[in-house]
Amino acid sequence: METKFYQFTARSLQGKEISMDTFKGKVVLVVNTASKCGFTPQYEGLETLYKKYKDQGLVILGFPCNQFGNQEPGTEKEIAEGCLLNYGVSFQMFSKIEVNGSNADPIYKFLKDNLFGFLGKRIKWNFTKFLIDRNGLPVKRFSPSTEPEKLVGDIEKLLKS
Repeated sequence: METKFYQFTARSLQGKEISMDTFKGKVVLVVNTASKCGFTPQYEGLETLYKKYKDQGLVILGFPCNQFGNQEPGTEKEIAEGCLLNYGVSFQMFSKIEVNGSNADPIYKFLKDNLFGFLGKRIKWNFTKFLIDRNGLPVKRFSPSTEPEKLVGDIEKLLKS
């Protein structure tokens, strides 16, 4: 089955268009993020995962979103500085997007169509996580409250396949 994931592009926080095709053959974790959320400390756990598994093929893609409680009000420069200064984030961060509604980013429309959550297709809150296998197929969705370290088993399984 040919996946659509690799057909999408997204704009990095630095304004560069990045094709998801760049991540072919990698295990990808997509996360909608926010800098003023109770789950914001998960950046630290995500960064730990990234550093531990990036050489084995893990990629983490962060998508800031301001749709939940106005918890990502900053500019792209402020978001980038906050991620780096507060959490040492070195994984790929993208421009602010919407994940629900008619203006939802196409990547999120695709992910939600393939993996339902507690509220059906809708994203419940910041730090909802989607795990995508090396073929670009979405395989698992995790709730915002699922700590990054709880993903280790699923990530290791996909890295070995």
